[in-house]
Amino acid sequence: MVIKVYIASSSGSTSIKKQQQDVMGFLAANKIEFEECDIAANEENRKWMRENIPEDHRPATGNPLPPQIFNEERYCGNYEAFFDAREDNAVYAFLGLTAPPGSKEAEAKKEQQ
Repeated sequence: MVIKVYIASSSGSTSIKKQQQDVMGFLAANKIEFEECDIAANEENRKWMRENIPEDHRPATGNPLPPQIFNEERYCGNYEAFFDAREDNAVYAFLGLTAPPGSKEAEAKKEQQ
């Protein structure tokens, strides 16, 4: 399973750049394997991302903005959803992955059982 992060390498928006770096930095720091899919440099990536974001997760106007996160073909969410999952120590669940033993998320799950 590969986490795919759809980004825009040439975004003029500082907040989008910061969000992209935040997501990828977190994944790298936690040794979660991911693939960057640039929608600015690759029309296929842009098309695929837009077609595969569920209708109820699309903005009311315009196109969905990066970063958008997928586990293979399964849509995980956008930056806000990622941020919320991180705040709740639920990133692995958000990504559809099993939390590694000893992680905050795995410990929290154990306590809930």
